[in-house]
Amino acid sequence: MKEVIIGTRSSQLAIAQSKLIANKLADEFPEYEFNLKEITTQGDKILDKQLREIGGKSLFIKEIEVALLEKEIDLAIHSLKDMPAQIDDELEIAAFPKRANPLDALITEDDKTIDELEPGAKIGTGSLRRKAQLLNYRSDLVVKPIRGNIDTRLDKLANLDLSGIVLAVAGLERMGWEDKISQYLSPQISIPAAGQGALALETRADDEAIKELLFSVQDQETIDTVQAERSFLEHLGGDCKTPIGAYAQIEGERLNLSGMVANENGTKLLCDNLVGSRDKAAKIGVDLAQELIEQGAAEILAEIEEVN
Repeated sequence: MKEVIIGTRSSQLAIAQSKLIANKLADEFPEYEFNLKEITTQGDKILDKQLREIGGKSLFIKEIEVALLEKEIDLAIHSLKDMPAQIDDELEIAAFPKRANPLDALITEDDKTIDELEPGAKIGTGSLRRKAQLLNYRSDLVVKPIRGNIDTRLDKLANLDLSGIVLAVAGLERMGWEDKISQYLSPQISIPAAGQGALALETRADDEAIKELLFSVQDQETIDTVQAERSFLEHLGGDCKTPIGAYAQIEGERLNLSGMVANENGTKLLCDNLVGSRDKAAKIGVDLAQELIEQGAAEILAEIEEVN
């Protein structure tokens, strides 16, 4: 039996979502054995600092990509929102499986919605995007920075005197923890991160055998939506220091993309949407980014860059 080694972060969530893909591949190709290799990344080790202080999203994938390049693993499974817009030329995102729910979720101790929280309520999140939108929606909230894996953050809800925390719905669903969700935050409150809820299956660019296997889990709707969102993010030059959100939805043969740019405290927030043919997904992303630039996004991003 041929073995395929899958590299994954060592967190509970990363292992759970990697097992989902491994099981799907095993069902399609019983002549192969799909085994996980857990890899601890720098981003998993440094939990007492914000991502913008220590190097950003690539900290969650670098060690895994090195293992791919050195042929210690055959396939890497990442949360797409952890991946920078550009990757090594020798590597390739070979497939996007069907996306999970991309929205943000509010979890509170007493099951309150964001509108029911008391003035001054403390909300925990490690995301500048979430912080900006929460404060824009309710400036009377206090947003506290937290980091860690999904289970660690849930523990902090009780241990850090927080009224609530905001996490991705997709992670909670993949762990089977939907019952913890107090409110699914609509895009009118919090536009998700580009690629949130989607997985990226990364291989060596010259590994045609693995790419052929991955074709079986490819999902076209996911390809179109994340292409629009990531082209929006890339055109704006976004990274973990910039509160940027992008959310694409497919409506027949049309693609509706919403995009958001804000400063960290949410006092300046630009939001717009654009609809076009889904086969022009990347162009829709670029065009919407350009519209926001013309509305003042460049100035907001320049102010953020100056502070950082």
